[in-house]
Amino acid sequence: MAENIYSVSQVNNFIKELIDDDPVLRNIQVVGEISNFKRYPSGHCYFTLKDAGGAMKCVMFKSRAFGLRFEPKNGETVIAVGRIAVYERDGVYQLYTDMLLQQGKGDLMQAYEQLKRKLEQAGLFAAERKQALPVNPRTIGIVTSPAGAAVRDIITVSRRRNNGIKLLLYPVKVQGEGSAQEVAQAIKFFNKHKLADVLIVGRGGGSMEDLWAFNEEVAVRAVAASKIPVISAVGHETDFTLCDFAADARAATPSQAAEMAVADVEGYKQRVSFLLQRCTSLMQSRLAREEHRLEAAASSWALRDPERLFAHQLQRVDMASQRLADAMLHLEEQKQHAFALAAAKLDGISPLAVLGRGYSVTQKDYAVIRSTQQVTWGDEIVTTVEDGTITSVVQQVERR
Repeated sequence: MAENIYSVSQVNNFIKELIDDDPVLRNIQVVGEISNFKRYPSGHCYFTLKDAGGAMKCVMFKSRAFGLRFEPKNGETVIAVGRIAVYERDGVYQLYTDMLLQQGKGDLMQAYEQLKRKLEQAGLFAAERKQALPVNPRTIGIVTSPAGAAVRDIITVSRRRNNGIKLLLYPVKVQGEGSAQEVAQAIKFFNKHKLADVLIVGRGGGSMEDLWAFNEEVAVRAVAASKIPVISAVGHETDFTLCDFAADARAATPSQAAEMAVADVEGYKQRVSFLLQRCTSLMQSRLAREEHRLEAAASSWALRDPERLFAHQLQRVDMASQRLADAMLHLEEQKQHAFALAAAKLDGISPLAVLGRGYSVTQKDYAVIRSTQQVTWGDEIVTTVEDGTITSVVQQVERR
């Protein structure tokens, strides 16, 4: 029986895992009436959602509560978006709320998420298709309401940064029926006539319904298709529209969009002035170093006595020349001695030396006579002795 006994913590953890594994409870929308709402100094909000049949504890942490666009009140009907999980310490489940929408906004949120998924799958939000903003544009196209604060903010900031910038306003409705179509038409007009280097498309902040024109597919597709880079400046920092995802850049406010689009002329001037001063300083420093090097070179022994640069090499040449001369002389002596020996050897075997010792050489028709068989009676023969030749005629041949 002990095997079936569980601790409180085990049961709570078991239930927690069951709830955590349910995909429906991980992202759920719950509609109900707020009661016992309290915002603590920490920024966390605790409240209860109830209807005629029951109640549910809810918590909204500071990071999520910071983005609330309204102050929740007891008795107000809302849609809470978040996840249900078990708070193990107390053994209760509660809704960890990520977003609170006032009654009537649930359908808009659902439509927003559906269209976002559709356009994301179509590649309209892909980072690789986004264009870089021009560094120093001459003309800024503005697509917004002519009566709103957004256009005034853009003009004020743009003129302050660059008084010579050209601003072209295409006035449109930014909320209400037909506003999305007007925004899309304005973007297409700028692209068709190539009237601007960059476009600022936006308006001031507002509720989700107020900003809905920038969540409609026709406006989002126009932003994504623009050949002119687009800065989306819709709402305030906590507002994100689908146009923000499709644009080449997003600004939290129209004023920030102007700062992103328009080059700061005074800033450029200060930068150029700084770089000019820096360049001048570097050139002066470089000239001073080179002058010092020149002075050092001018006073160096290399210029005063340039032959010293080659003294060592000249000494090496002299020594090499002497070694070459000695080698040639030695070689000549060797060759002379060898020649004398060869001459003496040749003289020892010379026929003239033999003749000097009393011998003679007899020839017939310039051939040396070595046998009696080479001559017959009456042949003319020539005998060479040391001091000349004797010509005679054979009178008798005696053979042994």
